[in-house]
Amino acid sequence: MTKHKSIHRKTLFFVVLMIIAAILVLIVRLMYLMIFHSEQYAKRAKDLHERERSIKAERGMIYDRTGLVIADNKPVCTISVIHNQIKDKELVISSLSEILQLSEETVRKRVEKYSSIERIKSNVDKETADQIRNLGLDGVMVDEDYKRYYPYDDLASRVLGFTGSDNQGIIGLEVEYDSYLSGINGKILTLATAHGIEIDNAAENRVEPIPGNSLYTSLDVTMQMYAEQAAKKVMEKKQAQRVSIILMNPQNGEIYAMVNVPEFNLNSPYEFNEVLREKYDNVTLTSEEKNTILNTMWRNPCISDTYEPGSTFKVVTAAAALEEKVVSLTDRFFCPGYKKVEDRNIRCHKAGGHGSESFVDGIKNSCNPVFMEVGARVGAERMYDYYKTFGLREKTGVDLPGEANSIMHKLENVEAVELATMSFGQSFQITPLQLLRTASAIINGGTLVTPHFGVEIKNAEGTTIKTLTYETKSQAVSKETSETMKMLLEAVVADGSGKKAYLPGFRIGGKTATSEKLPRRSGKYISSFLGFAPAQDPKVIALLMIDEPVGIYYGGTVAAPVVAEVLENVLPYLGIEPAYSEQEIVTYEIGNFEIPDFIGKSKKEAEEIISAYYFDEIYYIGEGDTVIEQFPLSGEIVNKNSDLILYLE
Repeated sequence: MTKHKSIHRKTLFFVVLMIIAAILVLIVRLMYLMIFHSEQYAKRAKDLHERERSIKAERGMIYDRTGLVIADNKPVCTISVIHNQIKDKELVISSLSEILQLSEETVRKRVEKYSSIERIKSNVDKETADQIRNLGLDGVMVDEDYKRYYPYDDLASRVLGFTGSDNQGIIGLEVEYDSYLSGINGKILTLATAHGIEIDNAAENRVEPIPGNSLYTSLDVTMQMYAEQAAKKVMEKKQAQRVSIILMNPQNGEIYAMVNVPEFNLNSPYEFNEVLREKYDNVTLTSEEKNTILNTMWRNPCISDTYEPGSTFKVVTAAAALEEKVVSLTDRFFCPGYKKVEDRNIRCHKAGGHGSESFVDGIKNSCNPVFMEVGARVGAERMYDYYKTFGLREKTGVDLPGEANSIMHKLENVEAVELATMSFGQSFQITPLQLLRTASAIINGGTLVTPHFGVEIKNAEGTTIKTLTYETKSQAVSKETSETMKMLLEAVVADGSGKKAYLPGFRIGGKTATSEKLPRRSGKYISSFLGFAPAQDPKVIALLMIDEPVGIYYGGTVAAPVVAEVLENVLPYLGIEPAYSEQEIVTYEIGNFEIPDFIGKSKKEAEEIISAYYFDEIYYIGEGDTVIEQFPLSGEIVNKNSDLILYLE
C-alpha cells in the first residue's frame, strides 16, 4: 500500500513539474514576443486592420527652350474593388462593365478575386469616374490619378517618348530622365476588421504624394514645326520612305529640333501612324508582328540607324588633310571622270570628269577623284586618328536611349581601295548625329561638343535643383583649319554643288551628298544636305536626309532647297536678320516693290496676297470682311518692310 502511494506521489509531482515548466516556457515566450518582437507583431496587427490605397504622384512636366509645355498631365481616375467590402456583387459587376465598357467576364474575374484590393481600370476620365462614384457602390474605390498628355500630339514623338500605364517612361526623354520626372506616390490608409470590412467613422491616414521634377530642354517647338513642315512637304513631293532633319547649335550641342517623318501620335502610341495604317489597313497581324512594327515606328533613325554619309563626309577628309598640311587651296588635280585605285576604276559622279581643278574647285564640285587623292596623302593610319579625334569611333553621348555606334573596317584591313572609298563617304557607316557632331567641331573652332536636349531640372516650386552639363573636348582641329573649312563650305553654297541652299542676305555654308543604299545598284538612294549659318559665326547647323526619293535623287537638287527653306524661317526666328549685298539687292530686286490692289478682296484673299510680299506690320481698320480702301495705294513703289493699312467695310 505504501509502495503504491509513493508511486502516485511521484507521478503527481512529475505532472506538476511539467505544468510549471510549460507555464515558465509560455511566460518566457510571451516575454520574448512582447519585449523583443513587439514592434513586428504590432505592425502585423496594424497591417491586418489597415487597407492601403495608392495616390499617384504627378509626373514632372517637360518644357521646350521657350517655356512651352510639351509633356503635361491630365487628371484621371483608377477604379478598384475590395472583395470583402462588396455587398451586392452582381450590381457591382453589371454597373462597372456597362460604365467602363468592359466585358462582364473581365469585371467578374477581378471582382471575385480574393485580394486586399483589385484594380478594374486605370486612366478613367473624370466624368466617367464621377458617374461611378455617385452610385455609392460598397467595395468600389475611385482614386485620383494622372495620365501623361502631349499637347502637340506627334511633335518630336521619337524624342519625347511616352509613358506606360503606370506612368513610367518607355522611350525617349521620358525614359532617359525617368528618375527625375517620376514622383513619389502617396497613400490612403483606412481601418478595417480582420475580415476586411471597413470600420465606419474610423479616421483615414493620408500620406500626400510628392510630384516629380520638371525637365527643361533645348528643343524648340517653333523650330521643330518649321523643320517638320518642310520635311512633310518634301516627303510627299518625292514619295520618300522617310525624311529626317536635325537642327543643333554647333557651339554647345543643344539640339533645337529632331524630325523624323512620318511621326506618331504620342497620345495614342500603340496605334499605327497614317503611313502604317494605309500599309496594313487590310492585313491581319499577329500580336508579335504588330509589336515588331510598333518598335520600328518608335525607333529614332537619327541616333539608332547608321548609314553611309556619302559626300557630306568629305568635310572630314578635307579637314584632316588641311590639318596635316598635305594639301593647300591652290593644289591642282585632274579628274577624267574616274580614278584608278589598284585594279579598280572608281568613278566620279560626273561621267566626263571635271578636268583640271584646284582643291577649292574639288570641294565645290564634290569631285570624288580629288578626295581619293587627298585621302591617300593623309594615309589610313592618320585618317583613323582623326576619326577618333572627331568622335566618329564612339557614341555621341546624346541624352536619348538606343544610340548606335559607327561601323568601320579594322585599320589593319584598310587597303588602298577601302581608303579611297572612305575618303568620299562610302564603305563604312555612321549615325546622322555622329556626322553632325563632327561637322560642328570642324566649323566651331575645333571643340567637340556633346549633342543634348536636357538643360536643367526644376522641382514643382520652380527651383533649379540641377543644371545639366556635358563633356566637351578641345582642339579637334585648329582654329586656322576651322576658318578655312567655313570659307570652303560657304563657297560650295555660293558657287558649287550646294547653290540651291543659297539664301539672299544670309551667308550659308554646306555640303551635298547622294548616298547609294546597300545592296549596290538597287536604285535606292539617300539624298542629304549638311548646312550651317551664318557661315562666319555658325549659330545653327542642320542635317537633312531624304530616304529613297522617287525620281531625281541628287542631294544638291532635292535636299539643299529644303534646308534653305528651314533656315529661311529659323534664322530670323533666332534674331539673325538678313544683310543684303548691293549685288543681291540688284539681282533679287530686294528693297523696293509695287503695292498690289487689295480693294474688293475678302480679308482671307488679302492675307494670301500679303504672304508673298515683305510687309512689316499689317493693320486692319473696321470689322467687316471686304477691303474698301488701302494705304499705300495700289501701284505705289515702297521699300521692303513697309506697313500696310487695309480699311474693311
